[in-house]
Amino acid sequence: MVIRIAAVGDVHLDEDVVGRFRPALEQLPGHADVLLLAGDLTRHGTEAEARCVAREFGGLGVPVVTVLGNHDHQCDQVPEVIGVLEEAGMTVLEGTGLVLDTPGGRLGIAGAKGFGGGFAGRCASEFGEPEMKAFVRTTSTIADRLGATLRELDCDTRVALTHYAPVPDTLAGEPLEIYPFLGSYLLGQAIDSADTALAIHGHAHAGSERGTTPGGVRVRNVAHPVIKQAYSIFHLGDHLDAGEVSTAGAGGISQPWS
Repeated sequence: MVIRIAAVGDVHLDEDVVGRFRPALEQLPGHADVLLLAGDLTRHGTEAEARCVAREFGGLGVPVVTVLGNHDHQCDQVPEVIGVLEEAGMTVLEGTGLVLDTPGGRLGIAGAKGFGGGFAGRCASEFGEPEMKAFVRTTSTIADRLGATLRELDCDTRVALTHYAPVPDTLAGEPLEIYPFLGSYLLGQAIDSADTALAIHGHAHAGSERGTTPGGVRVRNVAHPVIKQAYSIFHLGDHLDAGEVSTAGAGGISQPWS
């Protein structure tokens, strides 16, 4: 049995982008069981931009599950943005999860925006000024909630959905100086705390597609500038060896990943 997951992030929708993704999205019911959106749905996080997202990603014939990104917080209209997305039938996760029944089994999704802080050996610590402590504590709190949610999911297959990166692998191509603002190892630890099959994130536009947590969980950066298509499709199933993940492009043919 196979669970088919479509995913994309960092679409940064506004009026001038509406319609660009829709032709490929209309094909989703034949290719995927769910669509995951990895944040930065809008350019500036306005209610008007959220309505563009609702028009583009609403009514697709498959469940749409999303987290918000940093851009979606810019104008301090998060409640309004979430309200518009939920009104369009989308599920917005933040330290929460849900379980979907699919033909390939029960899929559990835990989602959180995440935050920065850096990675093992080159990371910020909760020490010094109150501002630095608050910065690191924000990531720690988010990661703790993500890990707890993953562990509590009653499902056959677990997937973690974040905006910020849980590993440095998928940041390759970005300037090293900004790694601390692109993700945190604490998210990777949270993902490794449960039997997670796949971790999806965005945010790193100049990053790389593939990575792995220290615990061996496959990580995929689905930021639109990275995958350069309307979405990628990931196949999770017991016929794949040792948790192998396969992928297909929008409307493409599935190919095993090494």
